[in-house]
Amino acid sequence: MGIGRIVVPQRMENVVNRGREVVVIIFSALLVACGLKLFLVPHQLLSGGVAGLASVLGYLTNPKYISLYYFLINLPIIIWGLAAVGRKYILLSLLSVGCTTWFLTVIPAVKVTSDPILAGIFGGVIIAGGIGFSLRAGGSSGGFDILGSIISRKRDIPMGNVLFVMDGLVILTLGFFKSWDLALYAMLCTFVKGRVVDMIHIRHVKLTCFIVTKERSSMLERLNKLPHGVTVVDAEGGYSHEGNAMLMTVTTRYELTELRRAIQEIDPHAFVNVLETVEIMGRFRRLA
Repeated sequence: MGIGRIVVPQRMENVVNRGREVVVIIFSALLVACGLKLFLVPHQLLSGGVAGLASVLGYLTNPKYISLYYFLINLPIIIWGLAAVGRKYILLSLLSVGCTTWFLTVIPAVKVTSDPILAGIFGGVIIAGGIGFSLRAGGSSGGFDILGSIISRKRDIPMGNVLFVMDGLVILTLGFFKSWDLALYAMLCTFVKGRVVDMIHIRHVKLTCFIVTKERSSMLERLNKLPHGVTVVDAEGGYSHEGNAMLMTVTTRYELTELRRAIQEIDPHAFVNVLETVEIMGRFRRLA
C-alpha cells in the first residue's frame, strides 16, 4: 500500500510535467508565428534561421507559402537531430514546428507598426521569447535551434552566439537577392533575438549541483545517463546523524532542467544546492 501511494503521485507528477512542457511549446510556437506575421513579414524582414530561409523563399515567390517552406526545410533537420540530440528533444521540436506551421497559416500578416526598425526590434524580442521558452521546456522551435543545440553541446559555445552566426548567413542572402536596407534591419532583429535567447534561456553559465539523498544507488544510476560525471561523497546529517550520500556534478544552465527532472524522478525529497561556477579545469564532459 505504501508503494502504491508513492508511485501514483510520481506518475501523476510526470504527466503534469509533460503536459506543462506541451503547453509551453505550443505557446512558444504562437510567439514565433506572431513575431513573424505581425512584425517581420509585413516589412519583408527576416528573423534568421529556417524561418528566415522560408521567408526569403516566400518573398521571392509568394508570401503565402512561407509556412509550407518552413515545414519542408525543417523536416530533414529534425530527422538528423533525432540521432544527434535525442528522441524527447526532437519530439518536442516536431510539435513546435507543426504548431508554428499551423499558426503561420492562420495568423494574417498585419503591419502592427509602420517603422521597420521597431518591427525588427519587437519582432526579434517576441520570436526570441518563443525560442527561449521552447529551449527551457526541453525542446526547440526547430531548424537552426536544433543545429545550434548540437554545436552548443559539443563545442560549449553560447546558444545565442551560434544562432547569430547562422542567422547572419541567411540575412546575407536577403541582401543579395532583395535589398541591403532590409538585410540591415533584419540584422538588428537577429542581434536582439540572440541576446534575448541567452537572457531567457541560459546566459551560458556553468552550475555546480550538490545533491544530498538517501537513494544513493538509484540516483547515481540515473545521473550517469546524463553527459557529465558525478562525484559521490559519504555524508552525515548534522542534526539527525543519519547517513546520506552527497552527489556532486557540474552542468550548464542549458541542461539544468533535465538534471532537475532526473532528481525529482528518483528522490523528490532530495536536498539540492545549485551554485554558479566561475571556472572549470579538467574534463567537463564524460567521454562516450
